[in-house]
Parts: sequence; structure tokens; C-alpha cells
Amino acid sequence: MTTCAFSFPFDAGPFAWLLLVLAFLVLVFVVERSLFLHRGLVLSSDFIDGVRNNLLAGRPLEALAACEESPGPIPRVVKAALLRSGQGEEAMRAAATEAALLELPVLERRLGSIAAIGRVAPLLGLAGGVLSGYGIVTALRDGSLYASGDAILGQAQAALATAGFGLLIAALCALAHHFLVGRVRSIVTEMEVAAHTIITFVRHELPATPPKA
Repeated sequence: MTTCAFSFPFDAGPFAWLLLVLAFLVLVFVVERSLFLHRGLVLSSDFIDGVRNNLLAGRPLEALAACEESPGPIPRVVKAALLRSGQGEEAMRAAATEAALLELPVLERRLGSIAAIGRVAPLLGLAGGVLSGYGIVTALRDGSLYASGDAILGQAQAALATAGFGLLIAALCALAHHFLVGRVRSIVTEMEVAAHTIITFVRHELPATPPKA
């Protein structure tokens, strides 16, 4: 008697296909978020140096233009602070804080979806395993001709493969979520440093009369 080799996901049942869809979504989300956050992590030191040089040279419009042309949330926070530079330090800090709060939901987009898939995937894997176990019990109880050793082992393989795949997706989601949250925190820290640096420079270090070009 010949036995058919087990093939995942074709022999693993409907829950395996659902887990494959979730795995594909997680892959798309992680790649998109990684690229987005990488573009947003502008080195604040180099960016701030350029803004400070423009302000020292008496070119505030060029400093604002640099904020417009630079990608990511850090230049937008600096721009919000510069636009309030004539209203005092507290107004500049309030504007920078407001701009940072507006950027935070954009930075955290899809992180909740990745975490949710990580929590749901093991449950779907368990449901697939229960479904395969139910098929084994049903075949044995009915005394079906399909209740052979090969069929039972195939159902057991399907149960283990589906449950294991769900756990694997959950583990990868946890790692991806931890990595992306770390990137978001890095960007938030850079925003805070950039805002504090430019506000301190404008209010306490920038000469009242900039030198003529």
C-alpha cells in the first residue's frame, strides 16, 4: 500500500489557508512600516546644523524651506516651532508638542494590526488542530473505511502543522512589533531632541541681529 506524502497547506485544511493570508498581510505591513520608519528617521544632528546655519546667516525662509524639503516627522516638528519663534519659548514648545502628537498616530499606524494578528494566529492554529482532531474521532467512531492508519496520521499531521504555523506567525509578529515599536521610539526621541535643540538655539543662542551676507 502506498502512502501519500503530506503537503502543507494543501492537506492541512481551511485554517491553514487563512493563516497563510494573515502571514502575507503581516509581511506587507512589516515591510511597509520598516521602509516608512526608515525614511522618517532623519539624523537630527545634521538636519539641525543646516537649520542653525541658515538662521545664523539671517535666512529664516531658507530654514523653513529645508524643513519642507526634508522627509519625515522631525522636520515638520522643527518647522512648527520655527513658525512660532516670534511668540516666545512657551509658544514654540507648545507648537512642537502639538506637531509631534499629530505625527504619532502616523508613526504607529498598522502596529496594532500586527499585534492583533499575532494574538489571533495561535487561536486559528488551535482551531485547525481541533478540526483535524474532530475528523479523526469521527472516522474512528463511525468505523469508516477511511479510518486507516495512514488517514489518521494525515489528520494528525494537519493538526500539528496548522497549530505550529499559527505559533510561528505569532512569534514573528511579536518580533516585528518589538522592532517597529523601537523604531517609533527612536523617532520620537529624535523629535524631542530636535525640538529642544532648535528652541534653545533660537531663544538663547541666536544673535538678535544676524550678520549680513
